[in-house]
Amino acid sequence: MQRNFRIPPRLNRKIGRAMHDYDMLADGDRVMVGVSGGVDSLTLAWMLKMWQKKAPIRFDVVAQIIDYGFWRQHKGVVGPEVSIGRQLENFSIDYAIDEAWKVEDVDRTCFQCARNRRSQLFELAREKGFNKIAFGHHKDDLLETFFLNILYSGNISTMLPRQKLFDGNFSIIRPFAYIEKQEVLEIATSIKVAPVANLCQLADKTRRDKVRKLLDCLYREEPGGKNSIFAALANVRQEYML
Repeated sequence: MQRNFRIPPRLNRKIGRAMHDYDMLADGDRVMVGVSGGVDSLTLAWMLKMWQKKAPIRFDVVAQIIDYGFWRQHKGVVGPEVSIGRQLENFSIDYAIDEAWKVEDVDRTCFQCARNRRSQLFELAREKGFNKIAFGHHKDDLLETFFLNILYSGNISTMLPRQKLFDGNFSIIRPFAYIEKQEVLEIATSIKVAPVANLCQLADKTRRDKVRKLLDCLYREEPGGKNSIFAALANVRQEYML
């Protein structure tokens, strides 16, 4: 890892603007970073640790890993304490690993696992005294969620850069909300993040993957479409909605 690496100014401005626009961090916050081992969450953990050193406020950063145990089904594959934990140690980030809540295989879907993971993170945050959970969702994730909800749920909504819960006493924050996946990868490459493979048998076979491919086609046909759609999420003319 390049310990002296600094986020390129254009990306630093976007991240800083998202954090400012949505008032993501405050003095005394205890932030749990949901780390899956993917490039987005590992990069976010590094970014928050770096931000912690230069911010005019004090806040705690701890990574939380949910172990689904998929690695045990593959000979020679190491567990998260090695594949993820050692990278976090290189970033000087404290972390905890907890086994995932059990989901019966007959009921296992991406939606079910995601909902259980989120509920488990909420419970762990409450038990350990965290008031915020940070996720590595970026601009492309927000757009994909928007179209997922339109196509499959019949509603117009997406993930929020900051979502207040439990009467405002707890928040989910997404500091990468204004940057694209490719920009996250740019940072990750510079700090030498090694993403951990998703060993779930349902990986790459989800509705999100299908929507991502559809959007890639759309963006190729309309290169400015991504920014326009993202801007539309904050420019809803309700008087022209059913």
